[in-house]
Amino acid sequence: MTTAQGNATKEDVREFWDRQSCGEAYALGSSLAESLSAQERTRYELEPFIPSFAEFGSAAGKHVLEIGVGMGADHMRWAASSPARLAGIDLTPRAVEFTRARLASSASFSELQVADAENLPFADASFDIVYSWGVLHHSPDTARAVNEVRRVLRPGGRAKVMIYHRRSIVGALLWLRYAALRFDPGSSLDEMYARYLESPGTKAYTIEGAQNLFRDFRTTNYRIELSPADLMTGVAGQRHGGWMLSTARTIWPRALIRATCRQWGLFLLVDATK
Repeated sequence: MTTAQGNATKEDVREFWDRQSCGEAYALGSSLAESLSAQERTRYELEPFIPSFAEFGSAAGKHVLEIGVGMGADHMRWAASSPARLAGIDLTPRAVEFTRARLASSASFSELQVADAENLPFADASFDIVYSWGVLHHSPDTARAVNEVRRVLRPGGRAKVMIYHRRSIVGALLWLRYAALRFDPGSSLDEMYARYLESPGTKAYTIEGAQNLFRDFRTTNYRIELSPADLMTGVAGQRHGGWMLSTARTIWPRALIRATCRQWGLFLLVDATK
């Protein structure tokens, strides 16, 4: 663990995401309903592989937990799939309230609460599916969070988790800007993620690192996808603004990257069976 990762506390992470939930920059509208709809639409335009990975329809009649509900777009899809039980947690009250409002608009129900991925408030073997998209790498003790996922899964249950991939285009860009161009090539890639990608202490993993995290699961499958940040689409990365970013967005060879560089994507998708 790098110094930057080790210094980040859970409260640092909570404060970061309670200022603005993930995806809130896309929540544009004159009403809350319009804003939530806009965020959902943009989410699946930018990350179209989410539904095929999550397999929302597989939830029918099952017990489902989402860790890190964010603005609730995915949670709404789980709810629409008629699970026997649906629960969702987030570290921030802001996200829970967004998700609660989204579910209320369709009279859907979920056991929503503010809680911590490292200390899940559920009994052992409670769920058939545990889903978490882009959340566990923000937790100070990601290994403990993964162990909690396994604990609350029933035997044969599936964990569907996205964590960040270390060997990514995003990581290379962060290192170029904040290490090489500052004449500090000794800075590690781990430091770049921890200091400059989203909440303090954010981590990213190689496939080997992910295999170690999920080593106690019976089976695991991995795949990598390009993120909007790798492709410089959407508003991701605006905190790094300036003429260099604006120029790069204009000339970025997105078609070529999509065709040849998926293995360097930021998203590492893990499908693990207990």
